[in-house]
Amino acid sequence: MTGPRPGRLIALEGVDGSGKTTQARRLAQRLGALLTFEPGATELGRSLRALLLDPDGGGPSPRAEALLMAADRAQHVDEVVGPALAEGRWVVTDRFSGSTLAYQGWGRQLGADVLRPLVGWAAGGRWPDLSVLVDLPVDEAVQRLGTGRPDRLERLDPAFFERVRKGFLAEADADRWVVVDGRPDEETVAAAIERAVRDRLGWPSTPRRVDR
Repeated sequence: MTGPRPGRLIALEGVDGSGKTTQARRLAQRLGALLTFEPGATELGRSLRALLLDPDGGGPSPRAEALLMAADRAQHVDEVVGPALAEGRWVVTDRFSGSTLAYQGWGRQLGADVLRPLVGWAAGGRWPDLSVLVDLPVDEAVQRLGTGRPDRLERLDPAFFERVRKGFLAEADADRWVVVDGRPDEETVAAAIERAVRDRLGWPSTPRRVDR
């Protein structure tokens, strides 16, 4: 007997304020997929998230930051993503490897090509079947974030986020990426993402349970 057909992994990527979190939730609901996120989806990840994003802490150095992100992803893949895919489930994650390449590689200027082997190794060689970049100009993303208390990364200067956006667009120039304009209303963006998923991956024949 053969086991279940491996599931599909879809990553929603974008700068903070782009709307990717909302779109990840909507897409997972439509697919009947497992919804997860980075950093912080595991017990270890929650501790790492506090170190990475605490606005009151000193924070790790850029290289340490990249390694902590890699550690979160390794645990995330081993504990959440990998088992779900092995069961044949579809998984939608709010951030994955593309975020490390954009934020630490481009934003922190560590070099995406330098980090790429680490990113691949941390994920056990697993890359998304499709990465969806919800693209939004930085000034509009900042406006959407509003006046809430920003985390350690969100409070970085606009030049940092311009580099991050440039990094995302550079990474998205690849076969397993699609860029969706994040400026229209939520419904329009969601419809564009669904079309992209159907065109690239098809659609699961039987909707599966949603855990998160």
